Amino acid sequence: MFELGCALRPRFRLQSGIDFLNHGSFGAAPGDVLDAAERWRGLMEANPDRFFRDVLPSELRRAASELARFLGADAASLAFVDNATTALNAVLRSLEFGPGDEILLNSQSYGALRQIARYVCERTGAKLVEPCIAPPGAGTDRPMAARYMARRALHRLVVIDHISSPTGLVWPVAELAALARSHGAQVLIDGAHAPGQLELDLPALGADWYVGNCHKWLFAPRGCGFLWSHAEAQARIHPTTISHGYGSGFAAEFDWTGTRDVSAWLAIDAALRFLQELDAARVRHYCHQLVARTAQEIARAWREPLAGPVPLHASMMAIRLPRAWQEAAPATRETAAKLQSILLRDHRIAVAIMAIDGALWARISAQVYNAPADYERLLALGLRGPR
Repeated sequence: MFELGCALRPRFRLQSGIDFLNHGSFGAAPGDVLDAAERWRGLMEANPDRFFRDVLPSELRRAASELARFLGADAASLAFVDNATTALNAVLRSLEFGPGDEILLNSQSYGALRQIARYVCERTGAKLVEPCIAPPGAGTDRPMAARYMARRALHRLVVIDHISSPTGLVWPVAELAALARSHGAQVLIDGAHAPGQLELDLPALGADWYVGNCHKWLFAPRGCGFLWSHAEAQARIHPTTISHGYGSGFAAEFDWTGTRDVSAWLAIDAALRFLQELDAARVRHYCHQLVARTAQEIARAWREPLAGPVPLHASMMAIRLPRAWQEAAPATRETAAKLQSILLRDHRIAVAIMAIDGALWARISAQVYNAPADYERLLALGLRGPR
């Protein structure tokens, strides 16, 4: 079995000399998986007519079956999309809303999701509701926070993060979904970060729809995401690009939305093989232990809090930046983006900087190519402060 950590980094095509602590944003596929995608592209380019007419339909369903099996789902209920944002658009823009309807997110929801919901509400007269959910402290009762959200779920649609993008907080989605559905709401789970970070059984979560990415924590090439739908909810959902499959069923509509490069989708079996060679449970344990240990070390050194207790996280955690960084500029999205670019350009540290509730936070990720030494420059730079 392969050793995890720096010994595994050569299997990725990451630039040397950079501390990659931001796997959560864009992922990184191993060379073997990228090679598999290139082989599919070669087959496609060699004989496009044969590929798209005779090869793709069955191969795409085969790939969907492989992914569905990994997620505990049925292949007929799963369709490939470019990414989770594409799937969120498909669901939100397919459903019918009107004045008096409400869509419930929360203050930690992903920014793109918020914009999609805003767009839908502006066009339909529905109302966007976003209760403030602060990063929990060590004494926070997570079920109480969950019930607060669900008790407000007298709405048409409740959208729940499985793993919060800003903080890495893992939400109790099955409990939330059950409570929301008990109030008559439809449930959409944004699982962009969950596949690979968490062991999943999609039907058991109790949602109507679940969206996820495969390019983040499942090692697939970028452009590989999925939409899962409960069988009873499939007829309500259509891809945002309507094509020849319209009216032929969920899988048929999503499988063909026009000519495109599908190599990332067809390489999912290579990505899953890579993960299974390392042992998925072993990978989850390694990444959680590494991010938990390093995040706590950084927090102690900086004398700043974590964005929630360690047990409520998987492979991502956020630490509030020291006071000197907070005082250098207002904690806005623009400030966070500028600082993130500076850290990469001037200090060779790839890390996500988040503006949360008036403060700047560093969200660190742990992946199989990371080791404790990767986080040392970030710790030291945080102590030194901006100059």
